[in-house]
Amino acid sequence: MLNDRQDALGHCFKDYLKGTADTYVLELDDGRIEVYSLKNFFSTYKHWPSTERKAMRYVRGRVLDIGCGAGRHALFLQEKGHKVVGIDQSPLAIQVCKQRGVKDARLLAATQIDTSLGTFDTFIMFGGNFGLVGSIKGARQILRRLSRIASDHARILANTRDPYHPPDDPYWLEYHERNRQKGRMAGQNRMRVRYLGFTSPWFDWLLVSRDEMEYILQGTGWVVKKYIGTDTPTYVAVIEKK
Repeated sequence: MLNDRQDALGHCFKDYLKGTADTYVLELDDGRIEVYSLKNFFSTYKHWPSTERKAMRYVRGRVLDIGCGAGRHALFLQEKGHKVVGIDQSPLAIQVCKQRGVKDARLLAATQIDTSLGTFDTFIMFGGNFGLVGSIKGARQILRRLSRIASDHARILANTRDPYHPPDDPYWLEYHERNRQKGRMAGQNRMRVRYLGFTSPWFDWLLVSRDEMEYILQGTGWVVKKYIGTDTPTYVAVIEKK
C-alpha cells in the first residue's frame, strides 16, 4: 500500500473536498508533464463520458470497483441498488470514499484480490482503469484472480484508450517506439503522480487497442463480447467468461 508521502492522488482528493485543490500532475518517465483536472473523479453521472454511461447498462449483481478512486462509480451503483465493494491502494482515497458515502471501501491493490472478497457478478475498471494491469503479464495475472471470484455469468467492464490515436502525433510515435525497443508494449506508459510535496512510486499504465485487448485475453478464459465506443479512441470492452 502507499505510504503518506506516496499517496499523492489521495491528498489531491482530500484537498479537493476542502476546496484547496483543482489539479494534479502526471509525470512520464521521459520528463513530460501533464496536468489534469480533479473534477472528473467527483463528477456525477450526467457528466461522465458517454462510453461509461452506456456501459452502466451492463452492470449486474454484486460489483467490484477496481481502483475506486474518489468513489463516483460506486456511489452511483449503490443508488441503483447494487452491492458494491470498492478497492484502492490509496489510504486517503478509501477515506474519501467512505466520507462521501461508499458503504464498503477497502484498502487493497488489484494484485491482492483474492477469495476473501467473496463472489462477484461484475467487475468495473472505469476511468481508464484497465490501465492498472500495467503489462500483458500483469493483465493475465489479474484476470486469473478475477476468475477465482467470478460468478458463472460474470463480466468485466474494462475502460481504456487506443494509444495509436491520433495516429500521427510525433511525440507518441517516438514514445511508442522507445517502448518497443525496450521489449514493452507501445502503450505501456511509465508514470507517477505528483502533488505538492507528495509523489507516487513509478508505475506502468497500459493503454491498448481493441486488437491488443483481444490478444491479452487469449487463454485467460475471458473473451470480449462487445465494445462500447466502436468509433472512438476511448472505449469500454464488455468481457465475459467463456
